[in-house]
Amino acid sequence: MNTLKAGDKAPLFTLKNQNDENISLQDCLKKGRVLVYFYPKAMTPGCTVQACGLRDSKAELDEFNVTVLGISTDPVARLGKFIDKHELNFTLLSDEDHAVADAFGVWGEKKFMGKVYDGLHRLSFLIDQDGTICHRFDKFKTKDHHQVVLDYLKG
Repeated sequence: MNTLKAGDKAPLFTLKNQNDENISLQDCLKKGRVLVYFYPKAMTPGCTVQACGLRDSKAELDEFNVTVLGISTDPVARLGKFIDKHELNFTLLSDEDHAVADAFGVWGEKKFMGKVYDGLHRLSFLIDQDGTICHRFDKFKTKDHHQVVLDYLKG
C-alpha cells in the first residue's frame, strides 16, 4: 500500500453519489478545498460516529470553504440509506471496485479478529484547490475525526 501524502497531487476521479449522479473531484475543487475521507462500511458503528461528527461540524467546515466527500466501497443504494437514516448533510460516493481507494493508496491488507483480508483503510485527505494534498489525516479515533480536521484548519 503506497499511501499518498501531503505534497502529492490527488488523483482526479468521478464517482456516483447517493443519488446515482456523477460527482467529480475536479468540479468540487472549483468551490474550495475538499476533504476526501475514506471509510470502510456505511451503517457500521465506527463509520456512523465518524459521519455524524462531520455532519454536526458542517457549519464550521463551511466557514473554511471545505467540501466533504465520503468514499466507501458500498453500493449507491446503501449510501442513500445511510444519509437518510442519519440525516447526513454531505456527499457520499460509491467506489465499489476500489479504483479510487487504490489510487489514493488506502486499499490494502487489514487484520481483524485473527483474519487477514484486503479492505479500505480509514484515512482522510485535505486537498487544496490546485489539486495538491495539503494534509493526510491518519491518526484519529472515529469520534474525534471531525475535531482533528477542524483543529488542523484552525492552525
